[in-house]
Amino acid sequence: MLKSRNTSNFNQFKLLTQKRFAPFFFTQFLGAFNDNIFRNGLIILLTFKGIEVFGMNASQIANVAGALFILPYFLFSAIAGQIADKYEKSILIKSTKLLEIILMVTATFVLITENYSFLLIILFLMGFQSSLFGPVKYAYIPQKLKLNELIGGNALVESGTYIAIILGLVVGGLAVSISQENDYSLASLLLLMAILGYFFSCKIPSTEPTDPTLKINWNIFSEIKKIIGFSKEKDRIFLYIIGISWFWFYGSVITLQIPAYTINILMGDESLTTFLLATFAIGIGIGSLACERLSRNKIELGITPIGAIGLSLFTLDLYFFSSNLNIVTPMSIKLFLTNLSNWRLIIDLIMIGAFGGIFSVPFYAAIQEQAEKKFLSRIIAANNIINAIFMVSASLLAISILSLGFSIPEFFALISVLNIFLMIIMHFNSKIFLERFLCILKN
Repeated sequence: MLKSRNTSNFNQFKLLTQKRFAPFFFTQFLGAFNDNIFRNGLIILLTFKGIEVFGMNASQIANVAGALFILPYFLFSAIAGQIADKYEKSILIKSTKLLEIILMVTATFVLITENYSFLLIILFLMGFQSSLFGPVKYAYIPQKLKLNELIGGNALVESGTYIAIILGLVVGGLAVSISQENDYSLASLLLLMAILGYFFSCKIPSTEPTDPTLKINWNIFSEIKKIIGFSKEKDRIFLYIIGISWFWFYGSVITLQIPAYTINILMGDESLTTFLLATFAIGIGIGSLACERLSRNKIELGITPIGAIGLSLFTLDLYFFSSNLNIVTPMSIKLFLTNLSNWRLIIDLIMIGAFGGIFSVPFYAAIQEQAEKKFLSRIIAANNIINAIFMVSASLLAISILSLGFSIPEFFALISVLNIFLMIIMHFNSKIFLERFLCILKN
């Protein structure tokens, strides 16, 4: 059982008023926000102007853009994890935010000169910058928060990240549509967010390096093998990483299918797609923030089975909801909301997000508590690499299943059943999940 040294009444939102956490939170929030403004703004911009880059059309660019942003996590996380363990973290965070400003200044110049081919290169470099920040992000938290604050702190970061992603998707599209004649709005917004992020990063308090004598191994592939080995030294930690990665797999499955689901099943438009993505993100925020109350200010792995059960139940209900639909006319947000039966879909998406948050947050906190501190950044880097593998796998599985003739609702049903089987294997592989879950039920 994982115990807290202090389970007194603690409000996670108080962290947002404290110097040890607030500047860090807003730095990482603005980083995720800006990444997605740039990525979505780029895709919409090229689509809107009908621009081909390296001979690729808009659909191909969208897929390549996603791959270019994730690829650096494979390539550079292992190096980033070592750097984060060796050096003081607030300096590293400021350095990554300074790099973001340089990239956004370059992006501004490229947008103004309409040299769009370079935007894909900048997107790759944005992924590189994010991969450097990733290991620092979750390794900083346990150095500044008490044990009974880890669930609340991780919940705020998790919910903030997903909300920033969805807001970035929305704002990126709006910035492009506002200035149809030129790209000044998008360029100005990107630069402003980068500068704000750097401003907050300068307020982050310093930390002690966890492994200052570490000699950095620049061989990417041997280091990947090594850091994954660190995560496997304790079976539970590797299991927690698989749990987090499964959450990102599941979230990717849902978010990647929502646009096509909206167009083909609901006969909706882009605004309805954005609305449904936002409801899912709000759900993750609600679930993540609920973890503190459910776990009673301690690291409680017993709530992860609750999250897993909820994920499957509400995803399965998406299938049943969709099988009863008979939409024959195009649907706007207003028309969608006026039909009360459609609120079932909204509830499903919110609850899938909420139970996803409940499922994932305890895993982050458990890793931070149980991992040896001198290796923590490298273990987080291993987590990021495996997360990326699972997210790419989600895309490949979706392509494969849908190409076999399955509908999107049928794919949702399949994933919900797969989730049940995986969780049975995972939760019985380590008895702590079931033991703590039964304790919660008794209490």
